[in-house]
Amino acid sequence: MATPEVNRQRPGGRPPTSLSRPPVRARIRLRQLFRVASVACGIQFGWALQLSLLTPYVQELGIPHQWASIIWLCGPLSGLVVQPLVGHMSDRCNSRFGRRRPFIVAGAVSIIVAVLIIGHSADIGWLCGDTDDSRPRAIVVFVFGFWILDVANNVTQGPCRALLADLTEKDHRRTRVANAYFSLFMAIGNILGYATGSYSSWFKIFPFSRTAACNVDCANLKCAFYLDVIFIALTTYLSVLSAKEVPLGSVEISTAFNEERPELSGGDAEEAFLWELFGTFRYFSGTIWIILSVIALNWIGWFPFLLFDTDWMGREIYGGKPNGGSNYAAGVRMGALGLMLNSVVLGITSVLLEKLCSKTGAGFVWGVSSILMALCFLSMLILSYVANHMGYIGHDLPPVGILIAALLIFSVLGFPLAITYSVPYALISTRIESLGLGQGLSMGVLNLAIVIPQVLVSVGSGPWDQLFGGGNSPAFAVAAVASLMSGLMAILAIPRSTPQKTRALP
Repeated sequence: MATPEVNRQRPGGRPPTSLSRPPVRARIRLRQLFRVASVACGIQFGWALQLSLLTPYVQELGIPHQWASIIWLCGPLSGLVVQPLVGHMSDRCNSRFGRRRPFIVAGAVSIIVAVLIIGHSADIGWLCGDTDDSRPRAIVVFVFGFWILDVANNVTQGPCRALLADLTEKDHRRTRVANAYFSLFMAIGNILGYATGSYSSWFKIFPFSRTAACNVDCANLKCAFYLDVIFIALTTYLSVLSAKEVPLGSVEISTAFNEERPELSGGDAEEAFLWELFGTFRYFSGTIWIILSVIALNWIGWFPFLLFDTDWMGREIYGGKPNGGSNYAAGVRMGALGLMLNSVVLGITSVLLEKLCSKTGAGFVWGVSSILMALCFLSMLILSYVANHMGYIGHDLPPVGILIAALLIFSVLGFPLAITYSVPYALISTRIESLGLGQGLSMGVLNLAIVIPQVLVSVGSGPWDQLFGGGNSPAFAVAAVASLMSGLMAILAIPRSTPQKTRALP
């Protein structure tokens, strides 16, 4: 089958020019960018609940610790396909509501459906025949809802980032500011989400949430997701209402677009997507490949922490086990509190990020933050060892000094997390611009560097931990090494170019 015209290489070896971007228009005001970025707050509120509560909860349903990470496999697997495909489709969407907003709304609705399924999984399993001692049906319902949630997150996040890149266009400084806003709202969503997860009395405020199948911990989880539904609905509404997109099929660009890019359908469209996705790799400069490599190593570091942060607090600091007394649940709530403090630091860093990167270079800041991240993971290993040899585990709650040290580590990790949520996207977005590729597809390609490491961690972390006797320390050791490697690569290999001067921001 002949290659579609859009994918043919232009003379001189330059990549094909994408005409999927909106026509040139007046610069968008920063306060409008701020409102558009607010959708990150709603998405991250649910993500914070997912990160802090669902790994412990799935173990309470009966899934062993070594297999808990497999439940998270859908996120990276769907990210391999869903986010690049959604990015490609949104680059070409000709809806009268815009290119990105229909996907953002569809993803938000899917998130709402998914969290309601997860919150009621124990009740649904009970109605289908589960007992207190055996809950296989609840596990099936939970996994089904969990996987829908991961797919929905991937549907939503790519268009959100691409929308900000569309609105800022070629203004590199505004692109960094927009990503800093996005990171700030992620921090606010994290703070609210982790605070919600750390509160243990939601079932008293919503007494109907506690049922024969749903104990106190389950009821608190269910109530937290009720709040998530309200929150994501409000922030999505504010964001899509504030974004003024130019429909792709508008008169201003339809002529040029149709000359360069004929309509494709069915198998031709799918073939064009695959051709374009993998065809973009040939145009990447060495710097882009370095950035993608740093991202991959960075996420090998982050994913074990994001999977097992509250589980580490419950198991290795509080010495508890799922369904084995109150210590584990208390540790999970303390871990959620630590993640809330983490998000406070993340938010403060996001506000200062633009000034920090403009003085020292984004790549250098990213590298330093990754080395700090490695030191934090090493500190977690040391703290686990100290706690295990103090003699309180199994007899008492952890000493105040151990708790302060654990919370301090969680808090400091907010600085590198803010960099991870912002700098890589800005670096890729500004470098992809010159290739003429759609921002949706660009964000999808970047996501490949995130999800492939996540697949490796999801498949390997549980068995790897069991190989060394269980617990979370072996996975954190790998995370520390990967973070150190990513930091050194970012400092030594990413060019520290002088930021381009732009007009003063209003």
